[in-house]
Amino acid sequence: MEQPPTRFPVGRTVLLGAMFMGMGMTMPIFNHFVPVFLREWGLTATLISFVLTWDNYLNMFMQPLVGQLSDNTHTRFGRRKPWVMGGTPIALTAFLFVPLAPSALAMMVAIFLTNFGNALFRSPGVALIGDLYPPSQRSIANAIINLMLGVGGAAAYALGGLLYGWFGRTAPFVFGSSVMLLALLVAIFFVHEPKRPLYEPEEKEVSMRDALRALVAAHNPSMLWMMLAILSWFMAFTALEASLSLIGKEVLGIAPDAMGTYVAFIPGAFILATLPSGLLATYFGRKPVILAGVVGLTGLLVYGYFIQSVPMLLGFLIPAGMLWALVNVNSLPLLYDTAPQLRPGIITGLYYLASNLAAVLGPQGSGVLVDLAGGNFRTVFLYGAFFMLLAAVCITRVRA
Repeated sequence: MEQPPTRFPVGRTVLLGAMFMGMGMTMPIFNHFVPVFLREWGLTATLISFVLTWDNYLNMFMQPLVGQLSDNTHTRFGRRKPWVMGGTPIALTAFLFVPLAPSALAMMVAIFLTNFGNALFRSPGVALIGDLYPPSQRSIANAIINLMLGVGGAAAYALGGLLYGWFGRTAPFVFGSSVMLLALLVAIFFVHEPKRPLYEPEEKEVSMRDALRALVAAHNPSMLWMMLAILSWFMAFTALEASLSLIGKEVLGIAPDAMGTYVAFIPGAFILATLPSGLLATYFGRKPVILAGVVGLTGLLVYGYFIQSVPMLLGFLIPAGMLWALVNVNSLPLLYDTAPQLRPGIITGLYYLASNLAAVLGPQGSGVLVDLAGGNFRTVFLYGAFFMLLAAVCITRVRA
């Protein structure tokens, strides 16, 4: 293995971040417009939310497998890039056909293939960070890449909305596929993967089964309460995220293009609040800062039920992004604090287990509630408030 470089490779990181940003910009477009399209085909909220969680089902079961397969892949392009080069064309082609589908079934086939293609390249793509950076540089590389992903997400919501309004329903998807194609070209020609990893991984990826075994064996009530809190607040937030475009259209009468521009305020506010959230946790502690964020989001979601106008909506979206940063930025570090005796890989595995499970359960639960309420999407706010309140109760029981 090579010795760690004395200087941080900024150029390499920007190129890798550009690859991730381009590939990730399709998901905000997907999450915003696909619920509207499926609703136009007459699907119930329950079925729409189920379709929207397909990517999370695939991620839970495919990513560990694909990650292991990429470890044992040996080609002239490297170990990870063949998976990126194979999955990306599937995803961008299927994504392009989503708004063109002649039936609900055809649209669902395009949605599944988009998610399948994404699942093929996500885990190998992330593994490149471990291959290209020494342990001392991985945190800052990951932070820069995630910042670029956040900026890309906000831009995708805003530009997707504008393109929808200017050129029609296919325009955001043509844009998303084009950006993904550019990201693929960056990966092929500018992201140079070594034949062998430059650095050893800090530890191997932990399976869900091993993570659950560690949780049970730890006999640690604080860790269990923290896991329940993570599950609860992600159930609330993912349910809201999956429903915002339909809340705009069916409750507030806001067209999908305008709503996309407004929703961009959530990731925008989140990005601006990321650094202050970490600094506040340094001064006041992670648990109090997270609790403040969760309690604030609970009240904000109750307020959301009564939104009647665009100014009221913006008064919800901007604080939601900022309060979500208080929670999200500090949640994994606090989980580490509850069980310092466990390996970092185990704790990270538990965190992603809870968040992925919530991304499956949260939207589906809210979809069922909307249908039980006669198709009233306002109930998503109350659903979210309930689970945020539950998260607040759980976090008070955590002893770090």
